[in-house]
Amino acid sequence: MPNIANALKAEISRIARKEIRAETGSLKKAIAAYRTEIAALKRRAQSLEKQLRSMGRRSSRVEAPPEAIDASPSLRFSAKGLVAQRKRLGISARECGLLFGTSAQTVYNWEEGKARPRAKHLAAIAALRGLGKRAARAHLQSLD
Repeated sequence: MPNIANALKAEISRIARKEIRAETGSLKKAIAAYRTEIAALKRRAQSLEKQLRSMGRRSSRVEAPPEAIDASPSLRFSAKGLVAQRKRLGISARECGLLFGTSAQTVYNWEEGKARPRAKHLAAIAALRGLGKRAARAHLQSLD
């Protein structure tokens, strides 16, 4: 026959484990719910940051007047013309990229003929033709 003290200890530890399991079960459920909520909040924050960045890029671009876009649906692009325009305004490729909402490397690729601007950038390039040095500088300062 087993020792009564050992049997009592075993029974007490079994009951204690059962009670702890019952208490921690509700905590595990709460933790899982919190983790799900945190993940959803992180996804929401990332999407809002992405929207904010895209809104910032949109507002910093040179906007073409709507009548210019409607008047000429197929805007022409010339790499030499962009170089001449940039030099006429006295701005760097980086500053030109800020005006268009692109990088300086993109402007260099356009000027070298390695790439062609998209339609939305063509409209901004066409709008840049109507700017003078002072207006371009003022627009760049407003972006900073």
